[in-house]
Amino acid sequence: MKNITFLILLFFIGNAVNAQPETYHNPILPGYHPDPTICRVDDDYYLVNSSFEWYPGLPIYHSKDLINWELIGYGMHRPEQVELPVGLGDSRGVYAPTIRYHEGVFYIINTCVQCKGNFYITATNPAGPWSDPVWLGSRGIDPDLFWDDDGTCYYTGHANITGVNDWPQKNGAWMQELDLEQKKLVGPQKQLTHGHAKNARWTEGPHMYKIGGKYMLMVAEGGTGFHHATTVHHSDSIWGPYIPNHSNPVLTHRHLGEDYPIHSVGHTDLVQTQNGEWWAVMLGKRKVEGSTLLARESFLTPVEFQEQEGVLTPVFNPGVGKLLEEQRRPNLPWTPVEKPSETDNFEKNELELYWNFLRTPYEKWYEIEDGKLNIQLRPEVADSLVNPSLIAQRIEDHIWEATTKLFFKTKKENEKAGLIIYRNSLNHFQLLKEKEEVVLIKTKQGVKTEIARTSFSEDECVLKVKADKTKVEFSFGKSEENLRSIGGQEELTLISDEVAGGFNGPYVGMYATSNEEKSKATAAFDWFEYKGL
Repeated sequence: MKNITFLILLFFIGNAVNAQPETYHNPILPGYHPDPTICRVDDDYYLVNSSFEWYPGLPIYHSKDLINWELIGYGMHRPEQVELPVGLGDSRGVYAPTIRYHEGVFYIINTCVQCKGNFYITATNPAGPWSDPVWLGSRGIDPDLFWDDDGTCYYTGHANITGVNDWPQKNGAWMQELDLEQKKLVGPQKQLTHGHAKNARWTEGPHMYKIGGKYMLMVAEGGTGFHHATTVHHSDSIWGPYIPNHSNPVLTHRHLGEDYPIHSVGHTDLVQTQNGEWWAVMLGKRKVEGSTLLARESFLTPVEFQEQEGVLTPVFNPGVGKLLEEQRRPNLPWTPVEKPSETDNFEKNELELYWNFLRTPYEKWYEIEDGKLNIQLRPEVADSLVNPSLIAQRIEDHIWEATTKLFFKTKKENEKAGLIIYRNSLNHFQLLKEKEEVVLIKTKQGVKTEIARTSFSEDECVLKVKADKTKVEFSFGKSEENLRSIGGQEELTLISDEVAGGFNGPYVGMYATSNEEKSKATAAFDWFEYKGL
């Protein structure tokens, strides 16, 4: 018996070892995860993304192996912490962050566009709570923090502070000391670069490093679309001059052409593992059937520093020179994380971390009670720049389905509740239960169209959407086993970058509205399921 037990144990150990993959797949964070920034503390890695008008803001992920990531919290998690103004525009709000760690404290520095500008927040635990913001009153977006060997903290920002505009879209990176005791920028400002070459456009997203005894400034250039790129600049002094590297751009996909499946690659941040390896995270976009459906996602690639003309230059994915969909993973212990359940039965007191609100909910208009999510119908509508009664999660797959069970009863024509696919205020689908009907509505580039309407008098309703790349179909019924189609096949390209544009990304979730009239009604969602197929 002991021998049998031993053999069984060996079998399971062997399977566990074999279960550790040799490769990983890009993107490491699929779906709407733009502008990744990363830092390491011992053998823990933390990654933060921009979030624009969505709340909570600045999602924070943790990993042990750079491949398996778990959402652990948000940098912006209190409505009054960083106040997103009423009427905040699409793709405005919280832009590209930088996360850094120094002497026991985590820092996220960021910009709130159409708010109060640049700020930083701190925490001793990256899962939170995070501090109230320190507003800096500085120009530009995408700020960075860097501590030199003597402990001095430097702020690197985005702007052309020279005032000289001798070519179109000329921008750049500039520096100033940040006094963390006084919590303000102090001393002179210095323009560090306008980009790697004359006529460089939209130089932004600066990150400062000290590698091999020299300072390296890495920036994004070309805009966050097809011409996106990463360039590096070296200096013997923190204040420059910064010399563009002859290898620039050190990372881009623009030379691969419009049809290459991964495009718009850039906005890069570096991290060195505890084993001495260098890796980089960056944003990229993926095309499927000619459309970019999932917006900007987070990718990973290896980096080697090679000496070129007396400076250590980052070589991204040596021998390949571009991002790959699959390649050998980092030399780190494989550490899977528990994935969120595909179905949320609303059995906890609080919403799961992956649920987001469109703009900040300054009042609570939902509650979880008896295994149901009750959402108040309010006058706000998804077509406007408001905080509607909308709770949604990121779409992370090209083939997927989402289903929810709803209990909703009304005698009023203006009251509606159901399921929504949302990219921005001008582009979305709504599958809604009304008084005695179910209606499918699409809004494309601001033009609202009723696709289909059919009678349905039951109070309980299951609503479902199924997406297959650029095609999407909707159905509804009293139960999952008894669904009927509504509206036929539609084009999901409505939420693509090519149609919708903008910096944010696509969501699917629950929505209720009384359409600009006051209401005491609620919609009760029994469960919500999202599946990648």
